[in-house]
Formats: sequence, C-alpha cells, structure tokens
Amino acid sequence: MTLEEVQESYKDLIKREDEKLTKLKSAIFQIGTLRLVTILGCIFICWVMWGHTVAVVSIILITVVIFLYLLKYHNKLFLKKRYCELLIKNAEGELKGIDYDFSAFDGAPEKANGSHSYSVDLDLFGNHSFFQSINRTVTSFGKNKLADSLLKPFEKKNDIIAHQEAVKELSRNPRLLNHLRATGQMSETEGLDIDHFSRQFMQTRLLSESYWRYFVYIAPVVFGLSIILSSFGLMPIAILGSCWTIFFIASLTPMKDIRLKMSFFEKKIETLQTYSSLFEIIETEEFKSPLLIELQNKIKDGELASLAIHQLKSYSNNLDQSSNVLGLLLLNPIFFWNIIYSIKIEKWITRHQENIGSWLKVLAEFDSLVSFAVYAYNHPDYIYPEASETYILEGKNLGHPMLNRKVCVSNDVTIESHPFFLVVTGANMAGKSTYLRTVGINLMLACAGAPVCASSLRFYPYKLVTNLRTSDSLTDNESYFFAELKRLKMIIDRLQSGEPLFIILDEILKGTNSEDKQKGSIALMKQLVSLGANGIIATHDLLLGDLEKEFPDAIKNYRFEADIKDDHLSFTYKIREGVAQNMNASFLMKKMGITGL
Repeated sequence: MTLEEVQESYKDLIKREDEKLTKLKSAIFQIGTLRLVTILGCIFICWVMWGHTVAVVSIILITVVIFLYLLKYHNKLFLKKRYCELLIKNAEGELKGIDYDFSAFDGAPEKANGSHSYSVDLDLFGNHSFFQSINRTVTSFGKNKLADSLLKPFEKKNDIIAHQEAVKELSRNPRLLNHLRATGQMSETEGLDIDHFSRQFMQTRLLSESYWRYFVYIAPVVFGLSIILSSFGLMPIAILGSCWTIFFIASLTPMKDIRLKMSFFEKKIETLQTYSSLFEIIETEEFKSPLLIELQNKIKDGELASLAIHQLKSYSNNLDQSSNVLGLLLLNPIFFWNIIYSIKIEKWITRHQENIGSWLKVLAEFDSLVSFAVYAYNHPDYIYPEASETYILEGKNLGHPMLNRKVCVSNDVTIESHPFFLVVTGANMAGKSTYLRTVGINLMLACAGAPVCASSLRFYPYKLVTNLRTSDSLTDNESYFFAELKRLKMIIDRLQSGEPLFIILDEILKGTNSEDKQKGSIALMKQLVSLGANGIIATHDLLLGDLEKEFPDAIKNYRFEADIKDDHLSFTYKIREGVAQNMNASFLMKKMGITGL
C-alpha cells in the first residue's frame, strides 16, 4: 500500500459514513415526528372518547408502550449517529496527521520528565511531540501503557519480534482499528479504573455482612402478606400504609453509606458499557499473532470479561435507580433495592477481584497496540527493523518521523563493533543535532517493536541515554554545568553497573571554557570507550577527531559540512566521513551585520 492509497482509504471512509449519517439524521427526524404524532393522536382520541373509561385507559397504555418503543429506537439511532460522527472525525484527524497536523491528538505534556534517559531530548511529549503524532488511545490506562512502551522499551529480541508481529497484523485490519477507536470514544465520561474503584468500594461499609441484608427478604414478605390479607378483608388496608412508612424510613437509614458507594460510579456508568464493548470486540476477533492470541485468552478464560463488566454496569445502573423518585418511594421501601444492588456489586468484586487487574492490563495493551498499528498503517513506507543479539546499529536512509517527508534528508548509521563511537563534527545548522535525534528516535521505536523511518535497520536492543539539551535549575540552585556533570555521572555509573547503553551526546561540557572543555571531552571519550559503550557524539571541537588515530577500532569520524561558495552558504545535510573542514559562525555574523569580520 502507498501513502496515496492510505489517504484515499480515509477519504472513502468519510464519504461512506457521511452518506450513512445523512440517512440516520433523516430517520431520527422521522422517529421524533412520529413520537409527537403519537402523543397528539392519543390526546385527540382520549378527548373524543372521554367518558369511556376502559377505552381511554387502554388508549393511554397502548400509547405509552408505542412511545417507549419509539424512544428506545430513537436512542439507538442516536448511538449509531454518534458512531458515524466519530469515524468521520477520526478519519479527518488522520488525514491532517499525515500532513503533520497532530492537534487532534493528546501529546501528554504531563509525561515530560527531564530526569528520564531521553524523553525530553527526543521531544517525546507535549505539543508537536512524537507522542502526539502516535497517540490514538481511548482509555487513560492505554495512554499510560503507550507512554511506558516508549519510555521503557523492550530489552529482549523475542519481545520485540512478538510486538512487531502484533502491530503488523493489526495494521492490516483498518476496519478493526477504526471500530475499536470509535467504540472507545462513545463514552464522553472520564476514564474509570475498575481495579482502583473496586478497592475503594470494598473499603466502605460492607452491607453483605450487616443486618441490612435480612431486610431484602423481610420487606417483600411483609408487603406480600399485607396485600393478601387486605384483599381478603382479614386486615385493614391502612396497615399497608403503615408498613410502607416504616420500611421507607428504614430504607433511608443506610443511604449515607450507599451514596458513598454510588459516588464511585458518578457519571461513569456509560464508561463501563464502553469497556464491555471493547472487551467484546477483542474476544470475538480472530487473531494469528502469538501476542494477540495470548492477550485474547486472558479475557476469555472462565467468564468472558465483556459479560462480567456488562453485569457490573447493570448492577451499578440499578443501584443508581434507587436514588430517583421511583426508587425512593417504591423500590427501596418494598424491595430494599438499594441494599440488593449494593450487595450484588460487593459480591461481583469479591468474585472477580483477581481478574480485574489482568483484564485492564489486556485492554491497556490492546489500546496501545492500536496506536502503533495506526502509526504503521499511516506510514506504509516505514520498515520493521531486525533485532540482533550482538552489539550493532546499522541503518540505511534513516529519517526523522516528525520532519516533513518533502524536506527530510535521510542518512545512514553504521556501528558494527563494541565498543564503538561516531564522532560527528560540523558547522552550525548543518544537521548534527537533527541526525542525533533521528538515530535516537528510530532506535527507541525499534526497541519498542514499532516500524521505523528507514529503508533498513539492524539493531541491538540497547538502553538509550542522551544528553542533548541539559538545562539549569533555579529552584534546585543548580547551574547548567553541574546539571550536565550529573547527567554524565549517571551515564558512567550505569555503564559501570554493566548496562548495555547506547549514548548520544551533543557538544559535551558546553558550560565551561574551551581548554577545560577540550580536556574534559577527550577524557570522557576515553572513559566511555574503556567502559565498553557504544554511541554518537557531536561536537564543534575538531581536536576530538584525533581520537580516531588513537582508537582506530573504536572511534570513527563523520562530518556535516557547510559549503560556502561565492559568498553563499548552503547545506546538503548529508553525513560524510572525516572531520569537518568548514565552519560558518564568523561568516554568518558578518552576513547579518553583527561583526565586521
């Protein structure tokens, strides 16, 4: 499939669903009109037949039944309409995303963490971030799982391959991807963590262990006997009123505890239905990749997760009904409805408490996989890299996924031994920093089991560490230079502990003078090589290029050149072997009138 075909598929989806939407809007209008006509017709017939009590009551009852049926059908049409609207909205968002407008998606700026090994340097989170470009999750825990997949990628080859196979299979099924996303967006309420909710619910007073559980049987029996005895004239009918008064007051007594239980469900009942629907989609789909089958089995073993969650939704809905007028005046006094469904939820939690966490992990994993699959579908020219068990990073035509494909310049990377470093020199704006981020983000994606922007990539699942934009901290009274030293100390400590790091550094020791910087940079490079590290270091200090002579098997020089010809500055943004020959700072300062050099 080509990119043009991907775009066309979204346009076809929009056209198809737009036609359905037009028909649904027409049907909704017709059903609404029919409901109005039904009510007006009922009023007219009752007015004509007023005085014939049986006929009037019958007409009213028939009208109520018809009206409720039409209302139910009307609500179903509204759900279908919303589903169509979501499919259209998502497809429009994908078309914009393909053109690098990711404003429709959540960039999770709250996930940005300067102490993480690479997330800030690679612009993973926030507006215009990579996470915003890939995030299609519909649950809060799916979003967290997706973030964790990028922040803590796989370290084993088998895990990477299993994830790649799952992403490949899902990306070939756009119908399923669209269905899962739209279904997950049907509920506009906040995400509900059922595991956390269950623990909170069980920390309240347990009515299943209190004397209130007996009222569930006492009240209906008393009312039943009272009705029978009253109908045979063996007991005054006023006793029924006394029974109602007593049980009404009794049913109000535990309301404080029950309202606390109900507060956990507040405005989230529809979310349970959404979760149930998502589980049902996963349960009924046929999968081939081992990871997807394994996840599916976790929610199908024993009782289906979709049915169990739907049952919880039903119980919570009935508990919610106990607080309306019908519940307060009839259901609670006669049946102790509020007690019944509080106990049912308690028993549901007791029965499923060992499964809840596992079910939600499966849903989070699927939600995350959908994001990776949509990303793969939207980038048909990207490839799935080959994981290796030996230290290597060899890629052809690597590009940065956030750079517009029309202007993105791709480059190669070759690290075939261990330890080994590329020392990249070059002028300002020549492409060094972009190259570092390109290698970093593609290595991260490769380790996460995702497709990468390259024509080929073979890699070892290193632990990536970067130092590209260290900043000072006024609140911590920490200078820029000290912050960089702390970062470098962290790298050395992790290498000494035996971690297989891939290190990407940009302009080491920027916060000190030239002589100190040069000595420190050379000493650090020697230390990194002696500790068996791999990585890339970009620098303006051309003397670091001499290290290749001292460590010919562990260091190789590369450069990005600025070409100055006829008083004109140009860049190729292509990496070349060797040490940079041209620098452009003085040229640019003169060109801009800053100096007279």
